Amino acid sequence: MAPHAEVGIGSMNGYSAPSSVGPAQDLFTVDSPNVVYTDDQINTKYVYRTTAIKKGDNGKFVATPKETIYDFKVDRKVPKTGVMLVGWGGNNGTTVTAGIIANRRGLTWETREGPRAANYYGSVIMGSTVKLGTDATTDEEVNIPFNQILPLVHPNDLVIGGWDISGMNLAAAMDRAQVLEPTLKALVQKEMAQMVPLPSIYYPDFIAANQEDRADNVLPGSKASWDHVEKIQADIRNFKSQHALDKVIVLWTANTERYADIIPGVNDTAENLIQAIKAGHEEVSPSTVFSVACTLEGAPFINGSPQNTFVPGAIKLAEQHNSFIGGDDFKSGQTKMKSALVDFLINAGIKLTSIASYNHLGNNDGKNLSSQKQFRSKEISKSNVVDDMVAANTVLYKKDEHPDHTVVIKYMPAVGDNKRALDEYYAEIFMGGHQTISIFNVCEDSLLASPLIIDLVVVAEIMTRISWKADGATDYKGFHSVLSVLSYMLKAPLTPPGTPVVNSLAKQRSALTNIFRACIGLQPESDMTLEHKLF
Repeated sequence: MAPHAEVGIGSMNGYSAPSSVGPAQDLFTVDSPNVVYTDDQINTKYVYRTTAIKKGDNGKFVATPKETIYDFKVDRKVPKTGVMLVGWGGNNGTTVTAGIIANRRGLTWETREGPRAANYYGSVIMGSTVKLGTDATTDEEVNIPFNQILPLVHPNDLVIGGWDISGMNLAAAMDRAQVLEPTLKALVQKEMAQMVPLPSIYYPDFIAANQEDRADNVLPGSKASWDHVEKIQADIRNFKSQHALDKVIVLWTANTERYADIIPGVNDTAENLIQAIKAGHEEVSPSTVFSVACTLEGAPFINGSPQNTFVPGAIKLAEQHNSFIGGDDFKSGQTKMKSALVDFLINAGIKLTSIASYNHLGNNDGKNLSSQKQFRSKEISKSNVVDDMVAANTVLYKKDEHPDHTVVIKYMPAVGDNKRALDEYYAEIFMGGHQTISIFNVCEDSLLASPLIIDLVVVAEIMTRISWKADGATDYKGFHSVLSVLSYMLKAPLTPPGTPVVNSLAKQRSALTNIFRACIGLQPESDMTLEHKLF
């Protein structure tokens, strides 16, 4: 059993634990002249192969294989990492915190279905495997845990803190959330009771009016101000100093906000956005203020809600400071199913013509979404998840043709965190026939979302330790500020300006896996298995 957490008490409440900081212990090594290991780094020369397409005057395409050589460098030292959650006292924040404590301590607890043990199920990093290669003797696949590809932070070692507009300690907030079993809550109650969120910013116009009764732990001011930016920066610095952290990742898991209007001269450039905050412009959201503060502080910031936090000015500011941002909106249940099923249907040559999605849930997220402006943010993030898959199949769909797609969300307090999602997929099949697929999905919302928080934080952290350069270049640099590699965990993936959005779940997983493989000098996973087909 792991040692109990040390609890830090004071103005920066949070907890820490003995950290496994240091060079990662390798499960495997890559035997290649293009891969060099040192005590501190993995250095790789990687050949990236793509296909360039040109369309000739005769209308025919010409495909040309293309090779680009990159050098990758991975820092092997796993840093002591903190995560600060905006909305720490909400369902997701309390659930992920209790889950990490339970895993760290190796807890088991009784339920009416028998004993249960702490785990990280639902985390692609902690709960899945990847194919490393083929056994040279038996020709059997060798699969390893995803978290062993690169030297990643272990979630048990994360130091957690954060902000909330509610001043409840996390034990009381955990009870309010009604997510976890009472027997588990009793085991972590003492530690959770000593954790109290920092005061957050509260701009009533951006979240539903029904959240007002929770807002008893807020900083002065009801609209954007530079004081708020500086206070958030100071909170991050203090948290980092108090717990002797090497770096801090910030993640928004607070209420869904309404969409912010994009206004020229206000939030369209980095300079205008900063001036808008200083002037207290009413169209600057709390999440955008957090984004700006994190960018200026050099802390990666991830948005787990559907609003347009990353207005053009916020993206440009992150690019100027080479600071990481990622979003938007956790992809946990219904949308994850949709991005997998639609990909399957369209790739099978079946013409999907309509999608009707209905949800009802009773947690505080559902209560906030009962307001139309906040629901509109969620509707947008859930409605665009099939666009790239439809656009890719020009056999089934003409230009600008698209399946009918509607999303409905209703607040039903009685069902609590057990969200009900009903989907109907209607499609055209061979010779004018039709196929209807109906799915009824009951999912415990916060128990699906919490592992995504872990994945987003762990992947964002390793991206801060990976640098690259093109062949022949002198200096290494980091990945683009917009971390599109996080797309697998997000409904509405943020991508660098001018680049395509990928919503296909299979493509997103493949990108994440193969970028990690490239960093250790391995080619993308291949399911060709020619060795078994060419006799």
